Amino acid sequence: MGRRLRRRHVRPGKKRGDRVGLTKRGKGTKIMVLTDAQGLPLATEVEAANVAEVNLIEPLLDEAVTSHVPSRLVYDKAADCDALRDRLAERGVDLICPHRKNRVRKKKQDGRKLRRYRRRWTVERSIAWLHAFKRLVVRNEFYAHLYHGFIKLACMIVCFRRL
Repeated sequence: MGRRLRRRHVRPGKKRGDRVGLTKRGKGTKIMVLTDAQGLPLATEVEAANVAEVNLIEPLLDEAVTSHVPSRLVYDKAADCDALRDRLAERGVDLICPHRKNRVRKKKQDGRKLRRYRRRWTVERSIAWLHAFKRLVVRNEFYAHLYHGFIKLACMIVCFRRL
């Protein structure tokens, strides 16, 4: 009669699909979140884990839900890049992040701005709110746009709970 189509069985938990990248610890996906001062998510971005975070900050600002561009952006040492600081300054955004220890060039910011870096825990808290949704902790979706949709749905639920 006809050939029977065999379906390939894929083990659950095997990471594959769009925007899954190799890292030192295996495969993964990176979630970038832009929040306001209270920790409410304004924008999210999903990318492969092997992409540098410096390249993801500007597209994340473009994805913001509101037209308001924050005047200050607090980030960790991964964003210590003079070119990024200059590009964000053209947008009117002041990048606040500590300098790396092995920095060769002259420092571009003084220590007074780093007092605002202490408030970075609000971003970590909002990421913890998103990780309360177990579907986001372990990515089971093959397509990145579906995973990104679930992240946006979780952000909406977090916003509704906070209001």
